[in-house]
This record gives sequence, C-alpha cells and structure tokens, in this order.
Amino acid sequence: MKHCLLKINRCFIALLACAAFSQSASAQTENDALMIPKNYFCAAGVYTHNSWDKYWEGTFKRENLNLGTISSNVYAVGGNYGLSNRINLLFMIPYIKSNASAGTLRGQSGIQDISLAFKWMAVKQELGTGLLSVHAIATGSLPVGNYQADYLPLSLGSRSKSVGLKALVNYQTGRFFVAGSGQYVRRSNITLDRDSYYTTEMHYTNQVALPNMTNFLFSTGYRSLKFNAEAVVTRMNTIGGFDITKNNMPFPSNNMDATAVGTVFKYMFQKLPGLELTAGGNYVVDGRNVGQNKSFFAGVYYVFSVKKDKSEK
Repeated sequence: MKHCLLKINRCFIALLACAAFSQSASAQTENDALMIPKNYFCAAGVYTHNSWDKYWEGTFKRENLNLGTISSNVYAVGGNYGLSNRINLLFMIPYIKSNASAGTLRGQSGIQDISLAFKWMAVKQELGTGLLSVHAIATGSLPVGNYQADYLPLSLGSRSKSVGLKALVNYQTGRFFVAGSGQYVRRSNITLDRDSYYTTEMHYTNQVALPNMTNFLFSTGYRSLKFNAEAVVTRMNTIGGFDITKNNMPFPSNNMDATAVGTVFKYMFQKLPGLELTAGGNYVVDGRNVGQNKSFFAGVYYVFSVKKDKSEK
C-alpha cells in the first residue's frame, strides 16, 4: 500500500510538471518549476487560439481595416521525459494556421519549428517555512516547415535557428508559490526569397540579421495535487531592430516588445492517475511593433512510467 501511494503521488507531481506546456505557443514549455520524475514521460496535446485587430506601429497603437482581425489556430504536440529526478528533456512541435478577416492577404498553414529544452534543477533547499528551487534551462529551436518568414503578420514564424539560456527561481510555502525567470535567446540570420530589402537603409542581400531577445516571467498562485490556479506576467524584448514604417508591413528584424498578463488553470483527475486538463489565456497589455494579441488555450496531458518498477515484478 505504501508503495502504491508513493507511485500515485509521483504521478501527480509529474502531471504538474507536464502542465508547463500550456503556457505558450512558442515554446515556453520550460516555464514551470516542477519536474517530471525519473523514467516518467508526459505526452501533451495543446490547442491555442490567437487573435488581434489592433497593433503598435512603433509606439503608435492603431488598427488596419485592410487586415481586419488577424488570427491563428495552433495545434501542438510535445513530450517531457524525466532523465533523472533533477533533469528533464522536453520537446514540442506546433502546426499553425493563420488568417486575416479582410483584405487580399491569405493566411499560411503548416508545421512551424521544433522546440527543445534541457531543464536542470540545480538547487532544492528548505528555506524558512517553504522550499526554494533554482533551475538552469537550455533551449533551442529549429525550423521544420517550409513556411515564408517574410510574410508578416501572417507568417508562421521567423525561420531562425535559436539557442537560449534561462534561470528560473521558485519558492513554495504550503500551497502557495511565487516564481520568476529570465532568459537570453540568440537567433541566427534568415534567408529571404529576394535579393534586396529596405529597413532604415537599403540592403543588397537576401540575408537578414535578426535581433537577439530577452524574456522575463513572473508567476504566483495556488498549487496542489488536484488543482492549480496561477497568474502570470511576461515581458519579451528584442535587443535592437527598427520600427514598422508608416502604413507598411512588419519585417522579421523589427524591434518587437510585448508585455502580457495571463492565467493558467490545471485539474488533475484523482480517479484517473496520469490524466490532466489545462486551460487559460493571455492578453498583451503593452507592446512595440506587435499585435495586441488575445490568446486562449486548452491542453490534455497524460503521464506514464516508461520503465517497470522492480517491486512490481
């Protein structure tokens, strides 16, 4: 009986860690401070709907009736494997379909990029009445689909290869927690299907240098083995780039900044150990050269052991 209860409890902990998939459509699968236990695997399926009809042209907020509402539907599958109790390996691949409700621009559809993450819990220490954990996370992404990057705002992505480093700190006391993270992302050049382009000056090349990025996150909420409720604030900032020129289309090397607020809710089925439902949303409250996006997501997760416990033989 003791062994059975321990196994069920580990399964719930794995579910909590697996729910990190629900926090982003890019790949922010590494935002949760919880870990999948050794030899457990979490399979994830997440649906996200994004839409906006106003955007920032530089710092000027406006709308464009020639575009109407820009929307996208994202269908993502991913996984999280516990290489050890302190090391997790994660991946995610999204299929995206974009659309504009007005004008002549047609949306794109297809597979975007594969996102990978190596997550290491470097510190786990009792502090006061709670538990402090510190995580080091290495991330990367590679384009998979043959989509056009030079087609904003309907492009599926930037087609850039990226690598990133993130530090995540989490403190939990009782059922309540607070967490914060900071990330630096380095992005590769991309190749356009034309021989020249104009930013703030003329460039006679098909190569575009994308600005690198920083991402910051703050979250707090309630966490239990059955139900989680979390409030999240995120800040994305490109290091450099230029503003969208008046009445022009966005460009991959624009200076893109965004601050968003959101919520995440998670429910773990006690009578069906291993199964979890997650839902939530995000809203961009301030930005530069980005759409004022509203997003809603829902996910299904299932955690299972990939190695039979010796005591079960």
